[in-house]
Amino acid sequence: MIIFRYLARELAGSLFAVTIVLLMILMSGRLIRQLAAAAAGEVSLDIVFFTLLLRLPSFLEMILPLALFIAILLAYGRMYAENEMTVLTATGFSSRRLLMYTAGPAAAIALVVGLFSLYLSPWGAQKMEELYKKQAQLTEFELLVPGRFQSMKGGSRVTYAESLSDDKTQMNKVFITDGNSILLADRGTQYVSDETGSRFLELHNGKRYDWTPGSLEFQSLNFDLYGVKIADELEERKQLRKEAVPTLDLFGSTDPKHQAQLQWRISMLLMVPIVTLLAVPLAKVNPRQGRFARLFPAIVLFMVYISLLIAMKGMLEKGKLDPMIGLWSLHLVYLLIAIGLYLVPEWLRRRRVAAL
Repeated sequence: MIIFRYLARELAGSLFAVTIVLLMILMSGRLIRQLAAAAAGEVSLDIVFFTLLLRLPSFLEMILPLALFIAILLAYGRMYAENEMTVLTATGFSSRRLLMYTAGPAAAIALVVGLFSLYLSPWGAQKMEELYKKQAQLTEFELLVPGRFQSMKGGSRVTYAESLSDDKTQMNKVFITDGNSILLADRGTQYVSDETGSRFLELHNGKRYDWTPGSLEFQSLNFDLYGVKIADELEERKQLRKEAVPTLDLFGSTDPKHQAQLQWRISMLLMVPIVTLLAVPLAKVNPRQGRFARLFPAIVLFMVYISLLIAMKGMLEKGKLDPMIGLWSLHLVYLLIAIGLYLVPEWLRRRRVAAL
């Protein structure tokens, strides 16, 4: 138990440090994108930090397997480099026992990842979807200041409203220039498509003027009701719609997107024992090599693993991959690689002994 507690403490320290670093990197990039979306008027600044909190489970479900993998490499690599493992081996501490002792912390991480992947991440996606639905009911009207010309969509559209209703859902005396068109209307309201999430501006009782650059001719059109698409549905919301489906609802579904989502969630759980099997033999280094000798190739091996999972998930969503093969085939390949990392060195050692 003394050895087990020592190994668990070494792993926990490395795991915590690596998780914090990776989480800060991922959340920083996410925060920058959210702030950019808020600056563009796509989302409200009020919900930026709240959406980050709701996204935390989905961040951690991907970070924890990688953090565990790196933590094993760092902790055990240091012990090999400083001859601590050599001392343990001399007392009869085998590689099999090391793997068994590592399985305890790995099982705890697997339970946490399973909780995040199968329950908390879909729950967070559902809450975010509700937030985006509320945001979709808002409009660029929220950003408008009555009596002022304001540039939108990166300067391609200029909007002016003489006044706004108290709830900011209706513009009065509207002027809009969009490309080579000018729109004038008595009032403007917003319509949101429930199916696509796209937003439309409905102008009432107005005129539209179109002209061709370099020409003095223009066309005039009177209208009672005129619709202008304000914005398409955010790509993130399309992804959220798939992620928000409860795990139990995915079972038995014949929809390729649902099948891909289910296999992805289970894959996050399966990765933990597989990367543990990979990391323990990869952490074994010669003291002369140093503790970081195998760190880079090991991380490359993991990056190939997660990249192939993402690519195969996309193929599964598009129906280009048989669900029976799905992501399971890749897990099987990496499981065989992990088993090979244990058996091949032992087989080579026995051959050398036999040759003597």
